Amino acid sequence: MKKLTSLLLVGLLAVSMVFAGCGGKKSGAIKVGVVNNPPSESGYREANVKDMEKVFSAENGYELKTAYSLKNDEQLQAAQGFITEGVDYLLISAAETTGWDEVLKKAKEAGIKVYLFDRMIDVDESLYEAAVVSDMAKEGETAVNWLLSQNLDTYNVIHIQGAMGSDAQIGRTGALDAQFASGKMNKVVQQTATWDEAEAKKIVESVINSGEDFNVIYAENDGMAKGAVAALDENGITHGVDGKVIVMGFDCNKWALRELLAGKWNYDGQCSPFQAQIISDLIQGKSTNSSKKIINEEKGFDAKTLTQGDIDTYGLGE
Repeated sequence: MKKLTSLLLVGLLAVSMVFAGCGGKKSGAIKVGVVNNPPSESGYREANVKDMEKVFSAENGYELKTAYSLKNDEQLQAAQGFITEGVDYLLISAAETTGWDEVLKKAKEAGIKVYLFDRMIDVDESLYEAAVVSDMAKEGETAVNWLLSQNLDTYNVIHIQGAMGSDAQIGRTGALDAQFASGKMNKVVQQTATWDEAEAKKIVESVINSGEDFNVIYAENDGMAKGAVAALDENGITHGVDGKVIVMGFDCNKWALRELLAGKWNYDGQCSPFQAQIISDLIQGKSTNSSKKIINEEKGFDAKTLTQGDIDTYGLGE
């Protein structure tokens, strides 16, 4: 009987060692749930998604789960699903800045560590480990300061906004709104195209058809700037360095920077999509953060000074 009991104890100990050691969580794949916008949103997002998939790969010791949506409620549901599944880490690029408190509280209660990337959200910083983000307000300020430096006699601006309520939209809109409020710039139209090229084209076509004068298009991403330019071209309106209309975009896709180099656009604001490696290094203890917010330093590019080297270094995609 004693011998049988000893064998059972040895067997149980062996099983427990499998779960606690070789087959357990510590030595197994790190489970990461990523809540993001879909890659179809923009060239920036496509690069961001590819970067996440590359870094959080099985080869690097991760088990990656992803959910993509432009709708905040769908993102919230996806995050809750990852919590229920028991991921180790939850990474979020939120469609909107609000509504995340309860989900992040549940993640904390479950022992799941949260990292924000690309965009901030309005929650207490105790609910996340770190936020690896762009300074969207600074992006807007850099762009608007560049526009002011052009010293136009009048600024009649078509403002094409991104998805309303997103950190990118709020930041890139803020500096321009301040100019509208001060009277230094005139708001011809301010309307969201939700990052969509075709919708941006419709907005510009509507202004052209109304006969209202404009000389600046401030589009909050490259795709919308491209749609705006298509409307100008179809109506024979010149644009770019020697044209009637100044064209401004954001994200620095290579194809967009080539438009600058050719003098067809005037300005493009950088938005770095590469946050995955920084977060992975934090997760694996290869680096530490002295602040909750880790800012990606970014530039703004002028068509008159842009070089092919800039495109090769900072451009996204091909």
